[in-house]
Amino acid sequence: HVPFCARKCGYCDFASWATGRHDPLMRDYATAIACQVEELASTGVLAGASTAYFGGGTPTLLGQDLPRLVAQVVRSCGGLQEVTSEANPDSLTPDLIESLREAGATRLSIGVQSTDDHELRLLGRLHDSATAKERVRDAVASGLDVSCDLMCAIPGQTSGSWSHSLHDVISWGPSHISVYPLQIEDRTPFAADYGQDPSWNAEDRQADYMEEALMLLKDAQFRRYEVSSYARRGKQCKHNLAYWTGLPYLGLGTDAAGMLTREAYQRLQAACPQLPALPREAFRIRTRVLDGRSRLAGRRDLSQLSFRLEFLSAAQAAAEDLMLGARLTSGIGAELIAAASEVLGEGRVATQLSTLVSEGLLKQCGKAYVPTKSGWLLGNELFGALWDLAEDQRTQTMEVRP
Repeated sequence: HVPFCARKCGYCDFASWATGRHDPLMRDYATAIACQVEELASTGVLAGASTAYFGGGTPTLLGQDLPRLVAQVVRSCGGLQEVTSEANPDSLTPDLIESLREAGATRLSIGVQSTDDHELRLLGRLHDSATAKERVRDAVASGLDVSCDLMCAIPGQTSGSWSHSLHDVISWGPSHISVYPLQIEDRTPFAADYGQDPSWNAEDRQADYMEEALMLLKDAQFRRYEVSSYARRGKQCKHNLAYWTGLPYLGLGTDAAGMLTREAYQRLQAACPQLPALPREAFRIRTRVLDGRSRLAGRRDLSQLSFRLEFLSAAQAAAEDLMLGARLTSGIGAELIAAASEVLGEGRVATQLSTLVSEGLLKQCGKAYVPTKSGWLLGNELFGALWDLAEDQRTQTMEVRP
C-alpha cells in the first residue's frame, strides 16, 4: 500500500495523505517496503506467490521509485503471473509506463472515474478527460493489460454523461473496466458537504447507472465476472479473484490488510517474531499494518512492525467464503457449498440458500447459487444473511507491537 496522493479527494476515506511530489519520505518509504519484501523472500514467506498488487493512495506518485520497487518484488517472488499497479492519469507518464513494463509489471489500473471535466472537478480529481485519454491509450499501446475505474452516482452526473463516460473509456481500448457507485463515507468532506442521502446518490439512481453499465459493456464484449468488474475474455484480474475465492494474501505498507491461513501465518512468524502463537480455534487470520507512513519509512526490519490481528474460527471462515462467492457471477459453487456444509451443517446451509432464493437475492443455476440483480443491489442484506450462518459473529482481535 502506497499511502501518498498529490491531493486527497473529498470522498476518500482510505489511509492516504497529500504529499509533495519530491518529499523524501516517499523514497524512504519505498526503500523500506523493498527491504521488507527482500526479508520475506529470504525466509521463504513469498514462496508460491502468484500475483502482486501496488495500491494506494497513488503509487505512480513515487515516480521512478515505483518501477524499482516493482522490480524488487518481481525478483523476490519469482514466477508471478500478474503484477498490477494502480495509477492516476496526472502522475502517469509514457516514460513511467515503459519503466514499469521493463520492471515486470503486467497490468495498470487507471483511476479515470469520469470523462466529464465538470464531474472530475467536483470529485476533486487533478486530471482532465484529455489527459486520461492520452495515458490510457499510452498504456494500451505499451502492451500492458489496462483496467479503468469509473464512478457513478456522483455530483453533477446525468444518465447522458454516464453513458458518455462509458463509451469514451471503451473506445480507448482497455481490456478491463471496473464501475462503482460512489459511497459517501463518514468523516469525509463529501459527508460534511452533501450529507448521507443526496438525490444524485440515491440507491435507485445507483441501480439505474449500474444497469446501464451492464448493458453497454456487454454490447462491447466485456463480460461481468464480479459485481463491479468487467473484462474481455481472459482478462479478469487474477489478484482480485484471489481475494474473492478465499486465497491467502499478505499486505505490506501503512494500513495494508492481509488474510492468512494458519500455515501462512506460521511462515510469517519466521520473519516477524513479535507475532504471537495462534489461538487453537483460529482458522483464518486477518492482518493490518498499524505503523504510520513516517514510522514505517524508518522501519526496514519486519520485526519492528506493529499489526492488528483478527482471528476467525472455521465457521466464520466458511461463512465468509460463501459471502465472497456471492460477489461473483459464477456464484456459490457446489464445491464451496460442500466445504461450508461440513463446517456449518448441511441442513443449515441448504435452508439459508433456499430462503435467499425465495427472497429473490439468489437464483439456482445447476448446482450453483448465483446472485440476482436484486442480490447485487442489496449486497449488504445478502452478505449479512450468509455471515449469519456462523452463529457467533464475534471475532477475537489483538494489537501486536514490537
